[in-house]
Amino acid sequence: MAGPLSGIKIVELAGIGPGPFSAMLLADLGADIIRVDRAQQVNPAVWERPNLEVMNRGRRSIGVDLKHPDGVETVLRLVEQADALIEGFRPGVTERLGLGPDVCLGRNPKLVYGRMTGWGQEGPMAQAARHDNNYNAQAGALGHFGRAGGKPTPPINLVGDFGGGGMFMALGIVSAVLEAQRSGRGQVVDVAMVDGAAVLMTMMWGMRAFGFWEESLGSNLLDTGAPFYDTYETADGKFVSLGSLEPQFYAELIEKLGLTDDDLSAQMDKSGWPNLQAKFTELFKTKTRDEWDAILLGSDACYAPVLTMSEAMGDAHMQARQTIIEMDGIPQPAPAPRFSVTPGAVQRSAPWPGQHTDEALRDWGVDDASIAKFRDAGAIA
Repeated sequence: MAGPLSGIKIVELAGIGPGPFSAMLLADLGADIIRVDRAQQVNPAVWERPNLEVMNRGRRSIGVDLKHPDGVETVLRLVEQADALIEGFRPGVTERLGLGPDVCLGRNPKLVYGRMTGWGQEGPMAQAARHDNNYNAQAGALGHFGRAGGKPTPPINLVGDFGGGGMFMALGIVSAVLEAQRSGRGQVVDVAMVDGAAVLMTMMWGMRAFGFWEESLGSNLLDTGAPFYDTYETADGKFVSLGSLEPQFYAELIEKLGLTDDDLSAQMDKSGWPNLQAKFTELFKTKTRDEWDAILLGSDACYAPVLTMSEAMGDAHMQARQTIIEMDGIPQPAPAPRFSVTPGAVQRSAPWPGQHTDEALRDWGVDDASIAKFRDAGAIA
């Protein structure tokens, strides 16, 4: 295993969205992760072709029936060897399965027990079914994505699922494992996407306190209110982005666009923003995106073309850094961040459910007799 987390062992109870994403991040950084999928009959021939669920990359999968006592015992055997466990069920589900934190910490007092939910383990909404869009909305984040006169626009599911959920789970697991190594004491990490989405808005809360953030859509520096922090259509129907916030970068943008200060009001004079936005809208439509690249790309005007995923694969900077890699013929993002001494890497392809049941159990200390017993009982795939 490569990466700074080499030697760290984690059990992942299979879920969707932010839980698997956090496990992918940890696996990319070298953690040895066993993903516990549902036991099912899988034709081994299917394993000869790649699993397209690239977010499941980097770990091995075992198939387990968590409703069978021996299936639960199989997972607890792994828990005894693990540094951490990640689960993404509603509050109380793992307790009913016999895999709650009290049971797991009883088997391994140093275990870090990561719980991923939308609302958290308590509170009036804790048991309610929702998705990323709802957590963003209730956290006070979604209400600030959108243009003036429009309606709030979901930022895909990047803010709640992956930023507020998966990233915070990865941070929580690493932090608690470090603490457990010092103290010998495990703990529960309660990750709620609604909490994480709120934390991601911290800067805006500060700007609001200073009176620099209005709560109406599209009226601020960073929410398309400012014409120099926005996107514009080009002559060929493509788009470019601006982020020229600082005065010196804004000045370079204006100079390269062939405008003069005499044509414009002061940069931070909000009364002049509508006029400037109209000028930018008209101006950017006079050239193609490639033509604007030739003028602005690489300068300090804080400009970049708006690329699709396919276009990003061919971008010179992305290629130079190998930000998008290919594995099993499937393009996907490379591990991040980067380490000078212990670089991360994609350890293995995304597994099919149950693909590594015997191999992974053996590597984690489950003997052949127990594997045969659990299989005969129907507890494992």
